[in-house]
Amino acid sequence: MDLTKNERELRELYARWLDRATKLGFAVSLAAFLLYVSGLVPAFVPPADLPRYWGLSVDRFIAATGAPRGWGWLGLLRYSDVLNLAAVALLALVTPACYARLLPQLFAQRDWLQLALACAQVLVLLVAASGVLAGGG
Repeated sequence: MDLTKNERELRELYARWLDRATKLGFAVSLAAFLLYVSGLVPAFVPPADLPRYWGLSVDRFIAATGAPRGWGWLGLLRYSDVLNLAAVALLALVTPACYARLLPQLFAQRDWLQLALACAQVLVLLVAASGVLAGGG
């Protein structure tokens, strides 16, 4: 498959951002894990207490531990186990960040279809991450 110069540039830009973002995400995940297992930063739910909660449903876990719902975990970033959750959330932002980085390039190239598709992908991913359309509890 022969690619145009613009298509190659877009792929290379996406690949560079994907490479850097995943490496950053891995480093943050590793640091958060090391803080957790070392005990240097206290955990919201101490590791020794975890076995008592393993079999609980989410609702019962929240009731038993006082864990927040939804985005409430952002207020608990001082705890090492919550830092691990933040690292996972950071990794989940890699794809929308990479697509968002392509938007100015697509606009400059006047590639309206690809721009619309990339905007739609970013929008869908951000709405999904926000939980706005989540049902139930």
